[in-house]
Amino acid sequence: MRCPPFTRATPLTTDEGVIAPTALLVQALVSQLHVTLQAIDDFDAAIEQRAQSHPDFPLFDSLPGAGAVLAPRLLAAFGEPRERYTSADELQTHAGIAPVTERSGNKSWVHWRLQCPTFLRQTFVEWAAESIRHSFWARAYDQQQRNKGSSHQAAVRALAFTWIRILFRCWQHRTPYDESVYLSALQYRGSPLMHNLARGS
Repeated sequence: MRCPPFTRATPLTTDEGVIAPTALLVQALVSQLHVTLQAIDDFDAAIEQRAQSHPDFPLFDSLPGAGAVLAPRLLAAFGEPRERYTSADELQTHAGIAPVTERSGNKSWVHWRLQCPTFLRQTFVEWAAESIRHSFWARAYDQQQRNKGSSHQAAVRALAFTWIRILFRCWQHRTPYDESVYLSALQYRGSPLMHNLARGS
């Protein structure tokens, strides 16, 4: 039977003057880590309590893949005042999800928006990625983008862009998201996504 590699490892040093203070430092860091983890638990509990008591929380709790972590983040991303954003375009731009198109002469190019609240943008990107596992149309949309040659990250950003438009409408009308309603709307419009969904079913 072969011994695990660490049993054959050679110590870097046996100098007690190095080992003893290092061991004390590790003990101190572990104590700090316990305090930090407890503080994180306290914050999580407070966020959960405040989020669930908010009248808009059901709008975000109903979203595919939002869960206990992303639903409060999405709630904070939109905020409570409906006049905060007059259109989904404003939120897409503010969050850095909307791409930037630049033109010079006869040339134009599209690039990632650099100036934006990065945590806000990450909230939408993380949720969009998670929604692929929980939403039929999101999974079909992601596959559609990948079939066009988009990278995983580009497909997720495009999905986040579309999700914001859907969620903005739910937020404005105070109506929780319903996957069956959205699928019916896609079918009514004759969306190509319905063909992808039919092939994948």
